[in-house]
Amino acid sequence: MREQNINFDEVIDRTNTDCLKYDFAVRRGKPADVLPLWVADMDFKTSSLVLDEIHRRVDHGIFGYTESGDSYFRAVYDWLLSHHGLEIQQEWLVKTPGVVFALAMAVRSCTDEGDAILIQRPVYYPFMEVIEDNRRRVVSSDLVLCDDGKYHIDFVDFEQKIVENGVKVFLFCSPHNPVGRVWTEEELRRITDICLKHHVYIVSDEIHGDFVYEGYKHIPLLTLDERLKEISITCTSPAKTFNITGLQISNILIPDPKLRLAFRRQIAATGYSQLNTMGIVAGEAAYRYGEEWYRALQVYLKENLDYVRAYLQREIPQIKLIEPEGTYLVWLDFRALGLSEQELEDLIVNKAKLWLDSGAIFGPVGEGFERINIATSRCILTEALNRIRETINAG
Repeated sequence: MREQNINFDEVIDRTNTDCLKYDFAVRRGKPADVLPLWVADMDFKTSSLVLDEIHRRVDHGIFGYTESGDSYFRAVYDWLLSHHGLEIQQEWLVKTPGVVFALAMAVRSCTDEGDAILIQRPVYYPFMEVIEDNRRRVVSSDLVLCDDGKYHIDFVDFEQKIVENGVKVFLFCSPHNPVGRVWTEEELRRITDICLKHHVYIVSDEIHGDFVYEGYKHIPLLTLDERLKEISITCTSPAKTFNITGLQISNILIPDPKLRLAFRRQIAATGYSQLNTMGIVAGEAAYRYGEEWYRALQVYLKENLDYVRAYLQREIPQIKLIEPEGTYLVWLDFRALGLSEQELEDLIVNKAKLWLDSGAIFGPVGEGFERINIATSRCILTEALNRIRETINAG
């Protein structure tokens, strides 16, 4: 089967579809006319082969309780093995409606109220929310932006924070959102050695693992050390990769039987059981038939990144690109403008009429930065960059 009409340059009107990205600006406190490049979904139609499978199920016309079988598992297995060298067992797999839901279940299954959970700011803000909303304590070993223009882990501080706070769980973002790091094997081994030494559970959010640029490689945590199977929960999903987040499908890998049982019990306590029928259909189809579309997407995102880099260097040299090694979320450094956080937000939202993610929501160390989603058509990306340039030049 071949894809039909892959065209990432196509501008698709997403307004008036109850789209969180485009239809809820005013309700989220933004002007009605902002151009949104904030939330992490793409402005691209998913694979035509995925759509074909969805249409077949719609034509069937019955949407009762649905569960997945061997065919679904085999699609997940084949994808993870062929793309990431990760071989999984069927009993490890626990399906959830999303990774953030899984993070919350992991927090509840591995800790008690008041326990300390470690993160690495600036980091995906739901990490903090699932900790605080479940009445646990946030501890951060902040990433350090070094002279090489990359964020690095302070391993001394990392271990010290674990020891001093009696940390029970480490929520790990790999590849990292928003700073775009794809962690090296050496970095991963140092992190995991510390967690093994101090008996800290690792919950590894690897949802962006399929988005890695040339010269880098995503290494799943479970490929590193057999001992990690006893202390780790790995969160994966086709949702980001194939732009099917609204269909709610994630694949959580928990090799340890006791940890998996505790996780399942927390899901049961929420009253949640079977997934959305279309999530199962689309998830299997994506992994089984989506390779051609995925490869084309990788090329387009790389071209968008190259475009952003060249544009900033040529037109807005005051803004520094924190070079991403992975993800389609780009971390931009606005600090050279010398603006306060409030002034920067006014520039972006009210003057440039853009809806980005303010760096401050990723933690205090994110102040002065903005996260922009480049998974959009080139003309939309150009319009956003032009608005920033014109606003800055206008003073």
